[in-house]
Amino acid sequence: MTRSPGTPLPPPKARRRLREAAALTQTQLADRMGVTRATVRTWESGRTTPRGRKREAYAELLKSLAEDEAARAAEPAPQHGAAAESAAGAQPAPVPVVVAVRTGPGSPAEDADSLVLPAKPLAARDSREAGTAAAAPAPAPEPAPEKEPAPEREPESALAALTPAQAFDALYEFGTPALVRQTFLLTGRRELARESVERAFQTAWENWPEVARDRDPVGWVRAVAYEYALSPWQRFRPRNRHPEPPPADPGDRTLLNTLLRLPARHRRTLLLYDGVGLDLPETAAETEASTPTAANRLLNARRAMADRLPELADPEVLHRRLAEVASNERLRAAKPPTVRVGSERRARFWTRAAIAFTAALIGTTALTLRTAPTQYEPPVSPGETVRGVPPKVAPGALSDEELELRQKLRDALQAGPERLTPRLE
Repeated sequence: MTRSPGTPLPPPKARRRLREAAALTQTQLADRMGVTRATVRTWESGRTTPRGRKREAYAELLKSLAEDEAARAAEPAPQHGAAAESAAGAQPAPVPVVVAVRTGPGSPAEDADSLVLPAKPLAARDSREAGTAAAAPAPAPEPAPEKEPAPEREPESALAALTPAQAFDALYEFGTPALVRQTFLLTGRRELARESVERAFQTAWENWPEVARDRDPVGWVRAVAYEYALSPWQRFRPRNRHPEPPPADPGDRTLLNTLLRLPARHRRTLLLYDGVGLDLPETAAETEASTPTAANRLLNARRAMADRLPELADPEVLHRRLAEVASNERLRAAKPPTVRVGSERRARFWTRAAIAFTAALIGTTALTLRTAPTQYEPPVSPGETVRGVPPKVAPGALSDEELELRQKLRDALQAGPERLTPRLE
């Protein structure tokens, strides 16, 4: 039995364009759909896709937004004066409006997919109003009032003028405090949490164009920090073999110990869902698991926490307690320039190491070619077993007769026996 295809949806970038054209925020759209803002963000980023009734309702809403946009595009521009009177008696034929959504490189949706969004709709509206005013006929001559000097307009977007380093520093200062606390709850180690977040931001600076275009840059950094903190290689580091001082409050200490007893995957799922506040599909996407698997991990983690601490059976209480435990710790972090310089230094080190390794490999290859033999030398054939040859008998001890004979031979002349030696008669 085959499944019927679901209701078709526009591409993720077109969904966001339609929402912005209708002047709706993600929170307003989430309220109309009955979901959270994080769910709408994942729908517009393409990480997840709605299913069932949510998919049909989302498709209908996007369709209505597209129709409203087409209706706004079909409305004629307002006319003034004689032009309006001349156009009043004429009824132009309706012109069909075709709404086309262009995606891919160079498209408006692709240009909007960045961390820093310039205020293009405001500039476009100003240009359309200026064009309409220029096309309208001049009114009757009146004494023109003295024009006031126009106030200087602020930049269209304060974030649009930021350099990559400034944008990175702003993202670092915004997301570091929360990420360090989350990673501390994940690992129970303060220095490892700080190092994981700094290493994640260094990786983000190395891949800054990709991170800047991501819809959730903090989520990108969070995933890298969690992967680094939960790496199995961390257990082999001498610094991580010794336990760190536990929290001072007994309740916080009990909660942290209970949380650290959970498996790493269950702990991460519980922290993302009940600690950070992500929804289930986004939690499953960040943990690289299916939605049913993430749900099972969450239920098992909650059950294990409730068995040891019954007062945490309520998710709201669990969320509040996790926030309290994380906020009670004073966790430090390096300054943004230090992280950027460390990332650049590490990138230079690995680049030079790769160049040195390549040069050594080329030199070894050249030396091998220089010292290798230039002619073919046949290998020595393997030995073969020869059959039919009697085995060699090892000499044994001599008897008395043999010893006497040997002594006699030694005493005799070397030229032969005495009977061959001439004698005088």
